[in-house]
Amino acid sequence: MHLRRLGLAAAAVLLAGCATAPVGPDVDESAGPITLRFQSLAFQEPSVAATERIVAAWNAEHPDVQVQLAQGSWDAVHDQLVTQFQGGTAPDVIHDESADIAGFARQGYLADLGPHLSEDTRSGVPQGVWEAVTVDGTVVAAPTLLQSYVVFANTTVLEQAGVTIPTSPTWTWDELADAARRTTTPDRPGLGWGMRQPTATVMSLGLGFGGTFFTGGGDAATLQVGDAELQVPRRIHDMAYADRSLDPTSLTQSGSDVITAFLAGRYAMVVAGSYVAQQLAEAAPPGFAWRVLPALAGTSPNQAANPQTLSVPADSPHVEQAAEFIEFVMRAENLAALAQGEWLIPASEPARNAVHAATGGRDGWEATLDGAQYLTTAPFQGVADYPQWKDQIATPALQRYLGNQTDLPTLQRELTEGWAQVAGG
Repeated sequence: MHLRRLGLAAAAVLLAGCATAPVGPDVDESAGPITLRFQSLAFQEPSVAATERIVAAWNAEHPDVQVQLAQGSWDAVHDQLVTQFQGGTAPDVIHDESADIAGFARQGYLADLGPHLSEDTRSGVPQGVWEAVTVDGTVVAAPTLLQSYVVFANTTVLEQAGVTIPTSPTWTWDELADAARRTTTPDRPGLGWGMRQPTATVMSLGLGFGGTFFTGGGDAATLQVGDAELQVPRRIHDMAYADRSLDPTSLTQSGSDVITAFLAGRYAMVVAGSYVAQQLAEAAPPGFAWRVLPALAGTSPNQAANPQTLSVPADSPHVEQAAEFIEFVMRAENLAALAQGEWLIPASEPARNAVHAATGGRDGWEATLDGAQYLTTAPFQGVADYPQWKDQIATPALQRYLGNQTDLPTLQRELTEGWAQVAGG
């Protein structure tokens, strides 16, 4: 989800700034009904509207347990939760993502939702996604929406270059590199890739080569950076500086900047979060033919599942009622509405089926929903010091390598020695 934050951060901040006051029913709890405070991070207009409809429907059905909706911001949620947990003021229902809540869970701030979630809810979500929200054997959140990294193609350009549009379930990195070379002209690189913040992309796609980076979890995790872990950055670097089929300038840009260039005909293909399909569907000029290509595969098509989550503070006086509201949100029709509003993948199969039925698989939904089967938990999500290593070590080291300022052995050394500094090894 990190790429998504980068591309739409400005909009998130703007909306968060406009809507910090709670909306919804103003309920005096001392008069009887329980009031649950729900901080939502949805910020796109369709998903905000879907969230408001879900809350309104719950409130209509549950006069004794009313939900009060407040707007939060992806950019501020971590620091805000640190303050709220320490001050005992966290909302009763927390919207975040699995990679961010693991640390809070280990500090004992999140309730165990396992006893409160129904079998229908549990069976509808793949086990690999549940593992992404399970910390030390405790289910600390319900997974709601996910994104995958996909290849968007200007099919007109591919066909003009003689590249067959793939119809297989997956597409290999070698095939991507070949298509990028064949669509590259003196005036146009075949591929653009917004990698201004590269760590999440490298860690997620690295799973497709068996690159786990970490062994163990919590404070006892160890880091290994071998050939499998270096496959993704090496292949990106080769396309940019050996093949010259990937625009190196794009590697320093945000995902949204590169998509704008893609729509202007700058690239034949781009790699981005699956949610970008919304921008393409709404902003593509007349006659611009695009599609989502099959899941990108190394030795497997696996990617890290980092779902958006709903969780409950352990010290909330209304854990049971908050969990019941989360169950309500997890209903297929509700999760499908949120997913369509965000153009993300619902965590549950019934909700994915509902999205497919509603969209007919058009505008990239077919390939995007198919890719959900390859999303699974990644070891880095359970590592206590991962956020610090990512921000202070991995991101600047990857930026230097992808900017052609260092070589692969240097990247390997910086990642490894940096982990020793962060983890005290």
